[in-house]
Amino acid sequence: DFYGTELTDEAAVLAWSHLVDDAHASSAVVAVDDAHEGALVGLAHFHRFSRLARGTDGLLVDDLYVREISRRQGVGEQLIAAVAEVARRDGASMLRWITAEDNADAQRLYDRVARRTTWVTYEQDV
Repeated sequence: DFYGTELTDEAAVLAWSHLVDDAHASSAVVAVDDAHEGALVGLAHFHRFSRLARGTDGLLVDDLYVREISRRQGVGEQLIAAVAEVARRDGASMLRWITAEDNADAQRLYDRVARRTTWVTYEQDV
């Protein structure tokens, strides 16, 4: 369960198909545990967005997930660093992401590696 969304095999296949399809703008970095046959322990997927008023681009991290058993071991920080490296390599000027207001564990990490903003997020179903 990830923010109220069940992580099924079907959803994983769909997500992977989006990541490898050039028609979709998403990319991802993954963390694996070499001690356990390369088991996937975390991922961050992201996409580029334009910052027109600044004349630059940024990367928006859509999801950052680390398996519960692998948390508090630096995996999340490594994933953020990997996305930041992609941003630097590709000429983006910043990373941006959101998290749930009650996700205190994630916020402890994010407060260490990034600047908390005062922006409020809105959504509209269409």
